[in-house]
Amino acid sequence: MQPPYVGRFAPSPTGPLHLGSVIAALASFLDARSQRGRWYVRIDDVDRPRTVSGADRLILGELKRLGLDWDGSVVYQSRRADTHLAAIQTLLDQGLAFPCSCTRREVGGQRYPGTCRNRVTTGRAPRSVRVLVECTEPIVFSDRFQGRYGVEVHTTVGDFIVMRADALPAYHLATVLDDHALGATDVIRGADLLDPTGPQLHLMRLLGLEPPRYGHVPVALDTQGHKLSKASGAKPTTESPPQLVLRAALTFLNQPAHPDPNDLSIAELIARAVEAWRPHDVPRIPAAVLA
Repeated sequence: MQPPYVGRFAPSPTGPLHLGSVIAALASFLDARSQRGRWYVRIDDVDRPRTVSGADRLILGELKRLGLDWDGSVVYQSRRADTHLAAIQTLLDQGLAFPCSCTRREVGGQRYPGTCRNRVTTGRAPRSVRVLVECTEPIVFSDRFQGRYGVEVHTTVGDFIVMRADALPAYHLATVLDDHALGATDVIRGADLLDPTGPQLHLMRLLGLEPPRYGHVPVALDTQGHKLSKASGAKPTTESPPQLVLRAALTFLNQPAHPDPNDLSIAELIARAVEAWRPHDVPRIPAAVLA
């Protein structure tokens, strides 16, 4: 018997929401509510140097303004450090991870060459912890929107970091553990996270965790073909009426949108969108220009 649906939206508190983030949030919300499932919000603030003070309040306030109400209490990833560190220690104890003294500059953004697999270089202190990647076959999964997808973690990434040089848990590990803690059955997010799904599935196998179903919606691009992001100066959705923000997101997802959303309340717009949600109509492309 299939467990009850549990979805989540997990923004990083690096600034206010832009339309690209709202598209992912709305898709996740509609998918959960259309199946009478639960939908949680987790603030992914594990990367503390990038966290902007007050950004979590802006994000939560915008979700409320758009009618995307969540279940339960908001989860803060940074408050789960003990769980993250315990899992890292388990991987080390089982010989599935190892200390590494290599710097980011030394690796150079390339596949990790396995320098510290057997031992840390003499005279150098460990900086981070990496997990072993010994599987040589692609990690393949069936994505609900993008279809069958494979990631060659062994050849493209190699042994990847699970604890950073600043002693913070790395993104892949924290995401895997925290999705499991929420009981997430479905992870709906942007297609820019298709490739990171490979390392995350690898970690799940090592930790004995059941993977969720994945669905990666297209990434929204501007007219120059750049991904909408805080870093590229994407306009916060708080600057637009909520009805227009929802209509733009629904249109991007190829879902029915009321011709004049100002005729309806936010609650009515959301209720109609839930009823009309058709996941099979979401575009089967990893990125699309926002009209």
